[in-house]
Amino acid sequence: MGMYIVYFIIIMLLPLYAQMKVKSTYKKFAKVSAEKGMTGAQVARYILDQHGLTDVRVVPTQGYLADHYNPATKTVALSEDNYYNSSIAGTAVAAHEVGHAMQHADAYSFLTLRSKLVPVANISSNMSWIFVLIGIFASSTGFLALGIVLLAAGVVFQLVTLPVEFDASKRAMNEVVSLGIINNGEERSARKVLNAAAMTYVAAAAVAVMELLRLILIYTGMSSDD
Repeated sequence: MGMYIVYFIIIMLLPLYAQMKVKSTYKKFAKVSAEKGMTGAQVARYILDQHGLTDVRVVPTQGYLADHYNPATKTVALSEDNYYNSSIAGTAVAAHEVGHAMQHADAYSFLTLRSKLVPVANISSNMSWIFVLIGIFASSTGFLALGIVLLAAGVVFQLVTLPVEFDASKRAMNEVVSLGIINNGEERSARKVLNAAAMTYVAAAAVAVMELLRLILIYTGMSSDD
């Protein structure tokens, strides 16, 4: 019983802590102006142009930390705070999203794989727990096994996301440093923003893996009772 309590505390608190960490870190460095005075939009456009990615658009989007790169439309979308302001946080986030555009241009293998997994992950995330619950409550190993397989597809997506995000952050730091967008004193702050954001993906992957392992143990127990 005690182990289950610890387990549920971990899967509930780990993602919550990661979200709080990224929001507090972002909020802190969103108030710190970058010395160069470049807005997030200017940072993104400058890095893209330096790599000949003139066909990638940079646009503002509504929402808090809604920044993303859309490979279908070749668009770097930055939340309005990052798009129009010249903060350390905005610089780091803009460079990170451009990192994804660079991955797309380079046909980065993990990004390509993640894109292919998106429809599978969407279906599995919606359907997996239906079969899992039916399997558990109806004591059906068949339904439970199907739910586990679907859930595993989502876990694979979460794990593939990790190198994609880490690589985008690595590219971001390389660009803002090599192009002189931030100075030496600002590098550590920008890295803190990117590391905090990465933690959310690590937490999500860890929780997904733990859930999968728990269900596999349940399945094993049910099978042994048959």
